[in-house]
Amino acid sequence: MGFEKPRVVVVGAGAMGGLFGGLLAEGGLDVTLVDTWAEHVAAIQAKGLRIVGVGGDRTIPIKATTDAATIEAADVVQFQCKAFANVAAAESVKHLFGGGAVAISFQNGLGNEEVIAGVLGAGNVMGGLTAQAGLVESPGVVRNGGDLPTHIGELAGGVSPRASAIAAAFTRHGLNTMASPDIKREKWKKLLGNVALGAISAVTDLRSFEIMAVEPLREIVFRLVDEAAAVAKAEGVALDVEEARSVLMKLVVTTGGGTGNAKSSMREDIIRRRPTEIDTIHGAVARLARKHGLPTPSLDTLVALVKALQAQYMPRTQT
Repeated sequence: MGFEKPRVVVVGAGAMGGLFGGLLAEGGLDVTLVDTWAEHVAAIQAKGLRIVGVGGDRTIPIKATTDAATIEAADVVQFQCKAFANVAAAESVKHLFGGGAVAISFQNGLGNEEVIAGVLGAGNVMGGLTAQAGLVESPGVVRNGGDLPTHIGELAGGVSPRASAIAAAFTRHGLNTMASPDIKREKWKKLLGNVALGAISAVTDLRSFEIMAVEPLREIVFRLVDEAAAVAKAEGVALDVEEARSVLMKLVVTTGGGTGNAKSSMREDIIRRRPTEIDTIHGAVARLARKHGLPTPSLDTLVALVKALQAQYMPRTQT
């Protein structure tokens, strides 16, 4: 076992999980995709994973399964499933840990690493994030919407040897990755973009650049950034509003690797009538805001709107 050429398991092989796994497999790593969507897995098993969009259209041979119990060993286990599936997902790969394997959460929102650590142990879990965007176009087909960097890091801070080794290995094998000395701050920066655009895209069916082209929506986007940045500051995360807005503007461009042409994964959840991550992303920030006595009127409104849409097909899950 080692991180020079790690064996990778991706738990949650939808848009981003499929894209990450596909890029690493294309680069020469031993990758296994795990997903509960049987039709998607069957298509990959039969024809390989098809990646279209940024980087060109191609088909990548890659292993895929609906049953993680069949996997015998791994060095890196990437969690890219929805947050509400974390406990079951972690339990399904628990047998892969104990010999030095590390789990990395590339998920949106707050608290994912802590939930996974509750099953696998805190020392086995790292944080990760990416600015890239992806979309499942059909079973076995993933669209790459950007070419932006990915970060991983230790939750306690600092750059560890394993973080550096994994980042270097991923970069060598097709996924541009950096080891961050402050992954929590990086995750908050990404979270601000998700908070600002994700729910609006879910409610309006607009792409990021389309949202920013509508002046009233653009003003709401900036108010959301301001509200979330204030919560980050209260949580001890050094991230000022101007920096937050700068991060946002890099995400919404449609050229140079930006992801402005993409709709949010939350919108995809609404379309497919699936549970959204509104509680893990927007809801998590709102809960922290209440803890600190901070007002978040724009954020609270978006949470209510997304929950109203979700209630149309999942009425019993609403709180």
